[in-house]
Amino acid sequence: IEYRRIGRGQGGGWPLTFVDVAAAIDHLGTLAAPLALDRVTFFGHSAGGHLALWAASRARLPDGAPGANPRIEPVAAISAAGVNDLARSYRDAPRGAVGMLMGGGPDEVPERYAVGDPIALVPLAIGVLLVHGTEDATVSVRRSRDYAETARARGAVVDLIEIPGEAGQHRSFIFRDSEGWAAVTRWLESQRDSRPAPDDPRS
Repeated sequence: IEYRRIGRGQGGGWPLTFVDVAAAIDHLGTLAAPLALDRVTFFGHSAGGHLALWAASRARLPDGAPGANPRIEPVAAISAAGVNDLARSYRDAPRGAVGMLMGGGPDEVPERYAVGDPIALVPLAIGVLLVHGTEDATVSVRRSRDYAETARARGAVVDLIEIPGEAGQHRSFIFRDSEGWAAVTRWLESQRDSRPAPDDPRS
């Protein structure tokens, strides 16, 4: 999906980027297409990784928050090289992209981070995969480690796959012949195989 981004002339930032993501996902339910809406997985890379985890957390949002009351809920969520801890990302780089997205830091606009930062919305009741390069110079692997540690401490099931060296470079995850993409596809297959079949009385 696409959404309004931050930067000159893009029109994004709080809350419009989040509103766009929620609207795009909910729009799936209006399409005259053979979609299995009970088997949707959210996937995103980099900023999209943050938004995939946030979108998967929408059922936890209070009424009135951007994106609350989702029409489509996922069975799993994947963040590849994602900005999964906005607050710490902001504190590492106060003049960076997170501050532009949120319109300030967590001490200035804490109410936004409370409903827009995926780490503030754990635990999720679905499978979550974080895949990140250990030497990613664009988004530190610490952001995925932060999320995994916090989510697991609150009872969530989170898989973290770290890719060392050149194979884990930030943009590598968007290429289907990459080690990161292979890890994602293996995880998706394991998730599919572990779910009850459609005619299973437990489903």
